[in-house]
Amino acid sequence: MTAAQPRLVLATRNHHKLDELRAILAEEGIDTAGVVSAADVDGPEVAETGITFAENALLKARALAAHTGLPAVADDSGFAVDVLNGCPGVFSVYWAGRARDDAANNALLLEQVADIGPEHRGAQFVCAGALVTPDGREEVREGVVRGRLLTEPVGDGGFGYDPLFQPDGLDRSYAQLAPEEKNAISHRSRAFRALAPVIAQVLAG
Repeated sequence: MTAAQPRLVLATRNHHKLDELRAILAEEGIDTAGVVSAADVDGPEVAETGITFAENALLKARALAAHTGLPAVADDSGFAVDVLNGCPGVFSVYWAGRARDDAANNALLLEQVADIGPEHRGAQFVCAGALVTPDGREEVREGVVRGRLLTEPVGDGGFGYDPLFQPDGLDRSYAQLAPEEKNAISHRSRAFRALAPVIAQVLAG
């Protein structure tokens, strides 16, 4: 059996994120054959120079659509703390100055809000999902999960700021949730679900 021709490209080399998008599209009744990752099409590396999640998602989707001639989906996400005016935000992975040093980022963030009382520790994870087509159509949808910033890391799962975030309505941190539990409510899944009907329209042609 030959592989399906690519029809839609997701700007990631993470197969877990690709599986998540495929599952969400399947829920919408979309045939996911031909939904591939940037790794499958030798997609370009794109500098995330935007100052919003939407700008960064669009930068990646535009580059991938131009590279492949196919509709492209990309996302950008981060952690936003209310009393820090939405920071770390787009700088989430660099907050302590070294890319993707989770321990350093978490330690610095906790130090910055150490004296903030529980009533002012509101926070949220935010994701912008972008769809760009070769003919120039651009659509962005946002997914948000509200909650609060904990005073110390809790849980061994997840990554990034997950141990510091307790979603509203739960008594556990993101890092204490099983992967399937987190995926069901995550900011990225909410952004992708909001984008799915537009993707279906584009693929239906």
